[in-house]
Amino acid sequence: MRHSTDNPLQPAARRICVVGTTGSGKSTLASELARRLELPYVELDALYWGPNWTGCTDEELRQRAEKATGGDAWVVDGNYSSIRDLIFPRTEEVVWLDYPLLLILWRLWKRTWKRVKTKENLWGTNTERLWPQFFSKDSLFLWALKTYRRRKKTYTDLLTSPEYANINVHHFKSQRETDAWLRSWDIPKS
Repeated sequence: MRHSTDNPLQPAARRICVVGTTGSGKSTLASELARRLELPYVELDALYWGPNWTGCTDEELRQRAEKATGGDAWVVDGNYSSIRDLIFPRTEEVVWLDYPLLLILWRLWKRTWKRVKTKENLWGTNTERLWPQFFSKDSLFLWALKTYRRRKKTYTDLLTSPEYANINVHHFKSQRETDAWLRSWDIPKS
């Protein structure tokens, strides 16, 4: 693993994966990278979620992910371990958003209220619902709390393993680091 917090993406990077805990800003950053680099953007949540918040099967997700990442270039965001074996072997660069838990929870709070208020359409016909986000076992807040430490361990182990030594890793522990990194390379922001 080539590890950096300040080096730009490799000039020829064509397959990039953005990972991190729920609410860390994966989708926002991945869509921005895809736009700047003029690469297809693949949001794994969009592949997974169907109408009425119905998740697809692992096999359906694998088929959709294979199709979406079948090309030579893409920016993917998401943490679906069931399809990591499809994505990581082809990934050239990983951007790991490893932000503090309090920041993540604050972002989830703001994002949830905004989506509920605006009735933002998510992945087809789904909209954010207030009750499940705050008062159910399906809460993203609960999910973030349950997976935060696990994600740290998983990505530390994965990204230091010999199997993925060819991946250039950008590991950011704050939004300030991520923003400085984006400013450091000369891909225009339009």
